[in-house]
Amino acid sequence: MSRLRRRRDSDSLIQLTPMIDVMTVLLAVFMVTTPMMTNGIDLDLPSAGHSALTGNDHAIQISVDANGAYYLNEMKLDVDDVVKRAIAMRGENPQLSIMINGDKHADYGAVMTVMGKLKDSGFQRVGLRTKTEK
Repeated sequence: MSRLRRRRDSDSLIQLTPMIDVMTVLLAVFMVTTPMMTNGIDLDLPSAGHSALTGNDHAIQISVDANGAYYLNEMKLDVDDVVKRAIAMRGENPQLSIMINGDKHADYGAVMTVMGKLKDSGFQRVGLRTKTEK
């Protein structure tokens, strides 16, 4: 009887060493990858030289004028309404891209606000339109 009991007791022990090894590896992976995911908005901005990013015809056009007002195509809206309408348009086309047209004298914060809200809403294809130098 004691032999059976000893065998049952040894089977019920939990081996902690493999679990600690796995947790250490996971901790190291998360410590390395987390800073890479929080660097901000990933953009491949074009040079403002002789070539320009003009966007395609299928992109949503969002504009920020010199006064910081937001426009979706030609309709003046609040920044939250612009994002809501862009999300609704994405429902019809999941591969939808967005082109932001910022006035030369527009507040940098206004442009970054709309970009940040779009990125938080799940848009991955957001670009800035530029014009060529003469």
